Amino acid sequence: MGNITSFEDLEAWKACRELRLFVLKKILPKLPKEERFELVRQIRSAARSSTANIAEGYGRFHHLDNAKFCSNSRGSCWEILDHLISANDDEYIAEELVAEGRELVNHAVKLLNGYMNYLKKAATTQKVQEPQDIVYLPDY
Repeated sequence: MGNITSFEDLEAWKACRELRLFVLKKILPKLPKEERFELVRQIRSAARSSTANIAEGYGRFHHLDNAKFCSNSRGSCWEILDHLISANDDEYIAEELVAEGRELVNHAVKLLNGYMNYLKKAATTQKVQEPQDIVYLPDY
């Protein structure tokens, strides 16, 4: 898997970031102002959640907790695709943008599935060690 020192090193996070940026730069500008409190808010939230859940899971230092947050991220990816389909149904975006988004979603989900499989196997074969640079302060 390479040297992973941060959630930013994870290929799954990078793919979800690419999906989030796609939503931000190519989808949101095409949506009408009257959708800003509905579809815009929902799709932006799902896009942010796709990367945020990976980051939060990574910070748990527990394989199965991490996998659960990655599962949430995967759900957010599928939610983004549903919002893209809805935006196309409402004639806000073209089918080509849905197809581009579908490819990004499928790629992110594939990487998330692989990472989750790794985490689940690691949970049964090794113990997670906390980073050595954490300083524990005494309780007062």
